[in-house]
Amino acid sequence: MTTRDEDAGEPSLAEPTPLLSVRRLMRSSDRAALSTAQRDGDGWPYGSLVLVASDTDAAPLLLISTLADHTKNLLEDDRASLLFDGTGGLDDPLTGARATVMGRMQRIAEGPDLDRARRRFVSRHPSAEMYVGFGDFAFWRLEPARAHLVAGFGKIHWIDGAGLLGQKGLPLDARESDVVEHMNEDHADAIDLYARVLLRLEGEGWHMTGCDPDGIDLRLAGRVARLDFDSPVEDAEGARRALVVLVKRARAMAAASGDQ
Repeated sequence: MTTRDEDAGEPSLAEPTPLLSVRRLMRSSDRAALSTAQRDGDGWPYGSLVLVASDTDAAPLLLISTLADHTKNLLEDDRASLLFDGTGGLDDPLTGARATVMGRMQRIAEGPDLDRARRRFVSRHPSAEMYVGFGDFAFWRLEPARAHLVAGFGKIHWIDGAGLLGQKGLPLDARESDVVEHMNEDHADAIDLYARVLLRLEGEGWHMTGCDPDGIDLRLAGRVARLDFDSPVEDAEGARRALVVLVKRARAMAAASGDQ
């Protein structure tokens, strides 16, 4: 079975490149399998299940305790990989996409990066609120070096980490909370419409937990969902326009199907 590297160009929405497929898997996943080098076992791979969120540039974010073996391993060897599984709900899981993202884990220091990581992680995982302030917990970020995507039989790609992430420090970063709060308070009906029509998800009361240049994160009870924009945005106004496009599309689709 042949593998190939993928160029890091910006892909189209209709046919995402392997690079964008991996980025979307990272964005949409709320958990992953973390592999670290076991410090007291001659470097044998040690796997563990972790909750994840994504930074505004799509880098995976973790909140982990220094009491955990995987954190102790990272403190001695910062190399790690995260396996993101997009095969849930498929009759044949091996036809679905999964990606292993390899890189170095970095503990996030005090400052704006830590504030943003805390906000996005807790929004994604509300249960983290009760232990986010514990002294033994800290936020970590994976800086990707390369990724391996398997998207079904024969669809196997090695991807260089360069270009896997989006831009950091865009104007939207500072306005994300405003966008999320506005949508949840004033446009809850649109959020449910996104979920029901565009994502074909059941249930009412979906709410937005995050907005980044690539799209929005949704949550209802223990379920999470991801809705991508047609193209990346850079600021709050760009996000507003993208959300308007999506709600118009959802309304048109609902009208055409009789789902009013």
